[in-house]
Amino acid sequence: MQSYVAVDIGASSGRLMLANVTDGKLQLQEVHRFSNGFTEENGHDRWNIDHLINEIFSGLEKIKKMHIDHVRLAIDTWAVDYVLVGNDGNKLDDPVSYRDNRTCNAIKDLTSDLPKEYIYEKTGIQFQDFNTLYQLFTEDKAKLAKTDKIMMIPDYIGYVLTGNAVTEVTNASTTQMLSLREGLFDKDLLKKVNVYPDQFPRLVEAGTWLGNVSHKWHMRYDIPETEVITGTTHDTASAVVGTPGKGEDWAYISSGTWSLLGAELDTPENGLDAFKENYTNEWGAYGTYRFLKNIMGLWIAQCVKKEYDNQYSFADLAQLAGEEKPFQQFIDVNDKRFSNPKNMIQELQNYCQETNQKVPETPSEIMMAIYSNLSLFYANELEKLGHILGHPITTLNIVGGGSNVALMNQLTSTLAKVKVVAGPSEATAIGNILVQMITSGQIENIAQGRQLVAKSFDLKTYEPEVDQYNQVLTDYQAFLQKVAVVD
Repeated sequence: MQSYVAVDIGASSGRLMLANVTDGKLQLQEVHRFSNGFTEENGHDRWNIDHLINEIFSGLEKIKKMHIDHVRLAIDTWAVDYVLVGNDGNKLDDPVSYRDNRTCNAIKDLTSDLPKEYIYEKTGIQFQDFNTLYQLFTEDKAKLAKTDKIMMIPDYIGYVLTGNAVTEVTNASTTQMLSLREGLFDKDLLKKVNVYPDQFPRLVEAGTWLGNVSHKWHMRYDIPETEVITGTTHDTASAVVGTPGKGEDWAYISSGTWSLLGAELDTPENGLDAFKENYTNEWGAYGTYRFLKNIMGLWIAQCVKKEYDNQYSFADLAQLAGEEKPFQQFIDVNDKRFSNPKNMIQELQNYCQETNQKVPETPSEIMMAIYSNLSLFYANELEKLGHILGHPITTLNIVGGGSNVALMNQLTSTLAKVKVVAGPSEATAIGNILVQMITSGQIENIAQGRQLVAKSFDLKTYEPEVDQYNQVLTDYQAFLQKVAVVD
């Protein structure tokens, strides 16, 4: 029986998930979990990349103790961040986090003589100040001059494990430097940020064999023989693969630290409407495109939980929220002020005070404000998505941690007037595994993989509650237009 390992690392934690197929169902087991986060170092917020790699080996040692001697493994992480590697093959520094403030004015500065329309036509990628394009634009020029290779986070981890360097396309597309037409890094954009095409390892598709974990690591750790596959290295790409969508009119939300709302397309959509609404065309597995919008997501709730000294679980917070009435205030959850504030609770309260609204005070009021406004934002964007694609969305698949928040799922269904299918919560790890299974020949394609997911995991369905909150979404849209004018 073939054993697969998904190394799934997010902004706050990582884990190793062990998987195999038993009795026709995909079995998934978390064998190791570890913390992640950025800390200030050398004047910037940086990730401790060595810590992440050491934790991967700790997880593999646990698997070996389970009497498993051979595994296949793939890595997925968050997007846009990178590691600079010198001529000696070693990193020049720990990678800077996308939440670092070095790129605050980068979009404005870079597009002063390079129009946004020009960049969007080339790349089809939404404008976010943390995109790799703007990170490299603000990167230390002396350090770039010493750089032999620029590697995205999961590609760098794969390189350390195997000694082989590649650039996987589902993650590379998020850099806002890949050409939609040519399928290569755009030389004009690279020149603008003082880097060269040969500073990136060769581009490969998801599902490419990378190599075995190097012998030197077996000398240091007691780990199984491990074959590494370059899977869908961007966690959202993995989550979409693991989403059991079916039919033609479904959309998804990969709901975690970020909420990524969109549809899976066979061809990119980079027309004027998509540009105006700042939708992105990230590359997906097997020739697909993730046409989606980034929404701040459960990052806001994660910060609030931490600021309450973690005395509440996420389940506790959801239960508290249910004690309050929804929509007591409107909040633009994508406002930049919520990206990395010193105190999220205070920032939410300040926002409501500045917009002359009821200020949430208690944990229950604060959490309901978060959940109800995320639901409003989802419904608002689903309406826009249907308009851009030329057809309404009838089913919304919510996967990831947010699929467990029944309150938010029901509000979203009612506001958007769509059926919501919630689950699986582990879609990212599942998608990672499915790509490995396709590469290994155990399943044929994504469609077969999604059928396996649907029969392996419990999914919950929510239907709109009739005649509820009919006016709220209209009022919210008017509010967003008003605050946009003020900004």
